[in-house]
Amino acid sequence: MTKKHKILIGIGFLVVFSFLLLIFFGDNTLLELNRLKKDRNLLIKMNQELVRQNDLMYNEIERLKHDPKYIENVARQELGMIGKNEIIFKIDNTNDAGKSGKLNSVDPETK
Repeated sequence: MTKKHKILIGIGFLVVFSFLLLIFFGDNTLLELNRLKKDRNLLIKMNQELVRQNDLMYNEIERLKHDPKYIENVARQELGMIGKNEIIFKIDNTNDAGKSGKLNSVDPETK
């Protein structure tokens, strides 16, 4: 092999090595592609969670529009409302000189 061939082979290896460096570390590289794939997968998972939450809210809205028992349940739990002709019993747990708790009834019509 002549000196000219060795120089051409060396230049060829240098060019191939430069292309490999560009593939891995240049703009729009394999590393960037992997990062974008991870970002896409994260966005897909977040989107699926939002779709699930949206479905739950849609179902709750439909129940609030059409299900009187569900509306009553929500009013009782979240707003503390009571039904007509119901009586609330409040238990006083304070112990005064050995007395047990007192039971007080509250009539909603007298309020």
